[in-house]
Amino acid sequence: MKVSRMKVLVLGGNGFIGGQIVAQLKVQGAEVLVGSRYADNKVNTMQVRLEKMQQVQDWLPRLQGIDVVVNSVGILRERSTKNNRESYEAIHMQAPEGLAKACAEQGIRLIHISAIGLNMQAKSRFVRSKYLGEQAILNSGANAVIARVSLLDGQGGYGAKWFRRVAKWPLQFVMQSKGLIAPLQVTDLGEAIANLVMSNVETPRVIELGGTEIMSIPDYLRLLRARFGKSKAMQITVPKFLVRIISHIFDVLAWTPLSFGHFELMQGYNAPAKNWLPELLGRSPALIGAKTNALIDKPIFQPMAS
Repeated sequence: MKVSRMKVLVLGGNGFIGGQIVAQLKVQGAEVLVGSRYADNKVNTMQVRLEKMQQVQDWLPRLQGIDVVVNSVGILRERSTKNNRESYEAIHMQAPEGLAKACAEQGIRLIHISAIGLNMQAKSRFVRSKYLGEQAILNSGANAVIARVSLLDGQGGYGAKWFRRVAKWPLQFVMQSKGLIAPLQVTDLGEAIANLVMSNVETPRVIELGGTEIMSIPDYLRLLRARFGKSKAMQITVPKFLVRIISHIFDVLAWTPLSFGHFELMQGYNAPAKNWLPELLGRSPALIGAKTNALIDKPIFQPMAS
């Protein structure tokens, strides 16, 4: 008798986060369908333009035969083309709401990747839209888990690449801030989410994931620099008001990962209240700054004793 494999749709499956989730799901034996902005007739890839998929009926045809959906799509800045506008509200709020309601209608599990520190009081539409997207999912009736993540390290990510680059500079300009982070490896995130998909582990509807060390951004740069075998760098503190202005300029120029939204997030406490990462991994998280491979070993998931 043939046993059917779990079929998982990973939205953003070609991206920094989604690619790691896809790799780990395949290792664990899932049948994976990648939802991507550009399908290009690739096998097991479906074109999904979230800015055009705001309603339940837009999602239903794409969910046929799917057991679990993982949404790892997010945009750093809004984009407009001749025929499309990828707005924060469309990508972070309206599309996830339609998806969640469609999942509720079809009895499909949904795991939504989000960020720690979101709130409705933020001035940034980036932050508010992601928060409202979470609330829409939680109110949709779907069997959903929101996975809020702290700062990600890893090879290939836009923001992670910039942090690693700045860490190698002998002179670093750092923002005046009391904000704290708990950096984690993107490979660990991919494995943890794959384990969550494939297992029957019970979690709250909202979980938070981070590394085991809580630190400031300057300390994070120092740690990365030390891991790269570099001598101590000189750090110059830049006043908060000036970084705020610079973040707006960078948004206009679409240059560097320092957006106004991330400026606001960096002011707060962006570490997990309860860290689910070690429990979902069944081991201690990897060191940040390390060179890792998504397929080092086939993971054997064993939940840690509570």
